[in-house]
Amino acid sequence: MTATGPIQKRKLYQEVVDRLMARIESGEIRPGDQLPPERELMDQYGVGRPAVREALQALERSGIVEISHGERARVVVPTADDLIRQIGSGARHLLSMQPDTLEHMKDARIFLEAGTARMAAALATPEDVALLQQRLDAQAASLAQLSEFVDRDMAFHREIARISGNPIFTAVVEAIFRWGSDYYQAMVRAPGAEQLTLAEHQRIVDAIAAHDGDAADAAMRAHLTRSNVMYQRIAQEQGLRGKT
Repeated sequence: MTATGPIQKRKLYQEVVDRLMARIESGEIRPGDQLPPERELMDQYGVGRPAVREALQALERSGIVEISHGERARVVVPTADDLIRQIGSGARHLLSMQPDTLEHMKDARIFLEAGTARMAAALATPEDVALLQQRLDAQAASLAQLSEFVDRDMAFHREIARISGNPIFTAVVEAIFRWGSDYYQAMVRAPGAEQLTLAEHQRIVDAIAAHDGDAADAAMRAHLTRSNVMYQRIAQEQGLRGKT
């Protein structure tokens, strides 16, 4: 497929997307470069302004370009978080429409976070361990403010993902928090669970500090499994109350 020449196919905007992607992937248009003006793209591809604009909007939704008011679209380098964010609304919709998906997400979270805890145990520097302990101390200091306690709980888990050194893991952990925010907040805010959560987090920190991957994996797995069971109980109790 050539990057220039009239387009004959029916889905014109998708053809424009494909042509522009070919130019970006070949290096003809590099990250940071602006795309050609709309009029130039219309002339190159033999299409109207609607097809060009729809193509640019599709590229923007995919995180390939950014469009600022009054300026031509510019090619960007998407991060792992940007790419995963693109499917956020669809993931939340899937969770609301298919309840079984929540169970799959919880299983995926255990698998992912046990793995990142194991990696963190292998890779953590003394500075990483100190910062992780600070995250936990900050969470303990927020016991009186439940919303802040939840935020700092998330910060603790993000820190472990960061220590793993893999930005995709960090992005996926963050995405799971966003997609399952209702499940996650109910789990962390469970009455009486705060001290247990802090104790489990401390065991995770201690295992990472000792560079004991098996212990870090087991501690994270036990923490999330216990939390899932507690969430299940809360959901059942709330369902029963709703029927009385």
